[in-house]
Amino acid sequence: MDLGISGRVAVVTGAKSGMGRSTAEHLLREGVHVVLTDKEGPELQVTASELAALGQVRAVEADLSTAKGIEVLAAFANMAFDDKPTILVCAAGITGASGDFLELTDEDWIEALQTDLMAGVRATRAFIPHMRTAGWGRVVLFSSEDAVQPYIEELPYAAAKAGVLNLAKGLSKAYGPEGVLVNAVGPAFIATPMTDAQMEKKAKEKGISFDEAIKLTLDEERPGIVAKRRGRAEEVAAAVTFLCSEHASFITGEFLRVDGGSVMTMGG
Repeated sequence: MDLGISGRVAVVTGAKSGMGRSTAEHLLREGVHVVLTDKEGPELQVTASELAALGQVRAVEADLSTAKGIEVLAAFANMAFDDKPTILVCAAGITGASGDFLELTDEDWIEALQTDLMAGVRATRAFIPHMRTAGWGRVVLFSSEDAVQPYIEELPYAAAKAGVLNLAKGLSKAYGPEGVLVNAVGPAFIATPMTDAQMEKKAKEKGISFDEAIKLTLDEERPGIVAKRRGRAEEVAAAVTFLCSEHASFITGEFLRVDGGSVMTMGG
């Protein structure tokens, strides 16, 4: 299927691994020129080298939890190819501090908000102006099942991801009339380095195997996931790539959950 985006330029944040990397791969296969960014330079460059066989790709290290980081990214991305970016995928994120709400500090909350919410605020503020000028744009922000089904030990993360939903809806109303479509995706329990680390920690704490930790999490915390497995990064990437395409030209302000049924209500 031709998604109608060949030749466009995309920026993908959080691109060194996991869902960000997989999204970059999907976009490259559609003929999109892709700028990859992440905090980790060496691993990011390895990813760029590996994806280069698929198409035009550039990479730049930038910490989007800071204003300086977005300045570095914007300057690089706007010069990386002949055209400026009209596709933005904000996949960068951290779990951040977790635990009892009463024991979490202001710094714990600020850390999660800076990466999981403000990185998206900074990136959209940097790249939407050109999309408005071009009269065409696609923005996909990564939220989470936690935004509508919060887990009590991850409240900073959940609150930040709820803010992402509000941001996506607000931006869709503000700039949709100018051809800039903004949506959010909500992955749940995807096999990524982030959830690998969580499962390794749980396995060590409980004295069980990695696979047993996954099963325990599915049974106790994700009973709504009907497939009884973690999702795959490429399953999320396929949904994101669709939202970036011409086939999604009448979709904006939406929250597309790629969660295997984890969120167990209609309203979420």
